[in-house]
Amino acid sequence: MPKTNACRILDQLGIVYELREYDVDLDDLSAGRVAEKVGLPLEQVWKTLLLRGDAKEHVFAVVAGDAELDLKACARLAGFRACELVPLKDVQPLTGYVRGGVTALAAKKAFPVIVDELMEVHDVVSVSAGQRGTQILVAPRDYLRATGAKTGPIARLP
Repeated sequence: MPKTNACRILDQLGIVYELREYDVDLDDLSAGRVAEKVGLPLEQVWKTLLLRGDAKEHVFAVVAGDAELDLKACARLAGFRACELVPLKDVQPLTGYVRGGVTALAAKKAFPVIVDELMEVHDVVSVSAGQRGTQILVAPRDYLRATGAKTGPIARLP
């Protein structure tokens, strides 16, 4: 299984992780589908979203697959007055990653990372390895250390 740049970052930091590959369904790149394919509950599969703040700065927001992003809470935690999701067409030029493969690890630009505080209740979480079809399973504390993330209540259950 080839290593991604995200894996190389974890290797450099001495972080233990597991890679899980799965067949990609281009018609359904949802966290729910990924959870089924990697054999984890949806609340342990985390999605990485790119947000733009009011002064055009960017931040990665990472939330559980079963949660919705609270944009007002994200703005507060990131220090913005307001924020919005970056349009999909702008995600790859800014991060180097395509939809379904976005990760805060080894992105093209090192944007700040904010993570919902509930990540820390799990023993292991799954995040994209930087390409569709590959997930990294890692301890939340190690992911937070690798990304330099700030945690807070940025998600709500639908």
